[in-house]
Amino acid sequence: MNETSLTALFILLVGLIILSAFFSSSETGMMSLNRYRLKHMANTGHKGAKRAQRLLNRTDQLIGVILIGNNFVNILASSIATVIAIRIWGDAGIAIATILLTVVILIFAEVTPKTLAALFPEKIAFPASHVLAPLLKLLYPLVWSVNLFTTGILRLIGISSAQANEDHLSREELRTVVNEAGALIPAKHKDMLVGILDLEKVTVTDIMVPRNDVVGIDLEDDTDDIIRHLRNSQHTRLPVFEGDINNIQGILHLRSVAKLLHEDDITKDMVRQLCQEPYFIPESTPLNTQLLNFQSVKRRFGMVVDEYGEVLGLATLEDILEEIVGEFTTDYSSTSPDIIPQDDGTYIIDGSTSVRTINKTLDWELSTDGPKTLNGLITERLENIPDTNVCLKVEGHRVEVLQIKDNVVKAAIVHPRHSSKRLRKRPAKEIE
Repeated sequence: MNETSLTALFILLVGLIILSAFFSSSETGMMSLNRYRLKHMANTGHKGAKRAQRLLNRTDQLIGVILIGNNFVNILASSIATVIAIRIWGDAGIAIATILLTVVILIFAEVTPKTLAALFPEKIAFPASHVLAPLLKLLYPLVWSVNLFTTGILRLIGISSAQANEDHLSREELRTVVNEAGALIPAKHKDMLVGILDLEKVTVTDIMVPRNDVVGIDLEDDTDDIIRHLRNSQHTRLPVFEGDINNIQGILHLRSVAKLLHEDDITKDMVRQLCQEPYFIPESTPLNTQLLNFQSVKRRFGMVVDEYGEVLGLATLEDILEEIVGEFTTDYSSTSPDIIPQDDGTYIIDGSTSVRTINKTLDWELSTDGPKTLNGLITERLENIPDTNVCLKVEGHRVEVLQIKDNVVKAAIVHPRHSSKRLRKRPAKEIE
């Protein structure tokens, strides 16, 4: 073999290694594409994304044409390298060619191009689709034959292509996608998206106003008191009951009674007639379901009841929306009268404050599976009504009961878990 022929073989060998690198990078680039980003780009008219999506719709054919091309190129390169090595080193050239070609292909045709494609899949896959699409048409009979045998082998071991997972995200996977979006999605938007995903985990009892805190109209009160209450109310809708909240008569919208407030002859019967039929919500209703229920019945306000029909509290559409968009204040931690920060790093918290409110305001992780309020957490831990000088630990937080009234914890000092400050020096009975 003359020098010209040897040079031509070297050039051909280099070209085959480049082709091998192309097929290797194409395979990794195509398989590394984000399918959801690819669909979005294809829907916006990106031509490269459309070609890549068409190829990925038949993954078996795409892999078939890439591997046929890659194996053909590698085998041909191995044969040529062997011929060159034998011409240069004789019989010893076979071993030399095997070692050298393995190293060259591994570095320049496998690891390097695949790493590059994994880092920048779109920059590799979209240009490669210009070559792979016509190559698939050219080699389709061969690809079809190979896939036919491959499918038959898979069926023999009990695997069908119909069992392949479709590109659908579960709720938890979608939450991970949202959380890992980084700066692509503003933090406030992330919170809203996650809030929507979490609606089904929260029931109306988690966000309702407890019955002890419900503000309403008691028809057994004096008429003057009722009128005064209507004029000074800060709420647009009020439950109307007679004697006890379980004996609810209806829901009064203050807009309906606004004109009558300028008169002094409002009667209880007039208030009763202006009431809308009460709407009741089972206590175990998830928020996502209740949101749709409010929409279907055209209501914004409902009374939460237990399995025996006892009123537990009330829930509103605004309460559910706040689970998605957050509190309707600029800085809830500074405006909430129920959670008051102290100079020593502790918090004075109203006993009726919900555990979810505490978690969201202070970024804590108190369990929401049991009691819904701080008072409930304390009494569950003690298993009785505490004294005002009791100190205890609740899920790692030091709690000092400040006030008891009507057998309910009205206020307590709560220390953050990381706080190293001591409790106030006062007689106290500590429960670990």
